[in-house]
Amino acid sequence: MVDGDFLSLLRERGMLPATPAMNPSGTPAIEGTTVLAVRFAEGVLIAGDRRATMGNTVVHDRADKVLTIDDEAALALSGSPAAAYEIARLLEMSFQHYRRTQLQPLSLEGKLRVLSRLLRDNLPLALQGIGAVVPIFAAFDRGTGNGRIYFCDLLGAQFESVDFCATGSGSHIIRGALYYLNRWGEPPLARMDEAASLALVLRLLETAAAYDTATGGYRPEARVFPQVVRISAGGIAAIPETALEAVYRTELALV
Repeated sequence: MVDGDFLSLLRERGMLPATPAMNPSGTPAIEGTTVLAVRFAEGVLIAGDRRATMGNTVVHDRADKVLTIDDEAALALSGSPAAAYEIARLLEMSFQHYRRTQLQPLSLEGKLRVLSRLLRDNLPLALQGIGAVVPIFAAFDRGTGNGRIYFCDLLGAQFESVDFCATGSGSHIIRGALYYLNRWGEPPLARMDEAASLALVLRLLETAAAYDTATGGYRPEARVFPQVVRISAGGIAAIPETALEAVYRTELALV
């Protein structure tokens, strides 16, 4: 076992299952969508709607899909909430274990390797159709002074998305808009200030909700807001609902 390798420690002590449980009944899995991340001038905004569905049934309209992993990284989750939350929990514990045993934080590359291993370990569940997880990982890289965005597939392969990334059932609806705005918009995404980037993120989530029934939109009467988290040199902070409501009122005219 490599020093500081939390996952190897769990496996060595028999605390990670060798074979995931099967789903012989064919019970529909609960799914969650849509999530995206966008670079702006000071960092990254990572966001997601709140709806969880099972087939054509809305199971929950306040699901958490953007989870803070440590002081500099967050994970946006599409797919099975049960598997996604377990991956996020193990990821957070792995980072903490490394920091406490090695007396230094895990590097960004190391964090990505841990996430990749967790996704590979989850592959049997994903192939059964009950545990697929397709996350976006975003972090602030103090070495470069920039926000970083990574997309991971079911096998754990990592692809850095320079300025934006979207995944989930509504992602195809907004990905083209993101490309268009980043290529021909003024300013491009990475030069926007936080206010402009936040308004854009909320508009895109509303666009996805308009055309994808699995994506939940903003509901003022029920006070259901999306999750938006800011990652910058100052750390990680969730955008409060009062600030989101103000943007909906002034920029989107939805209040």
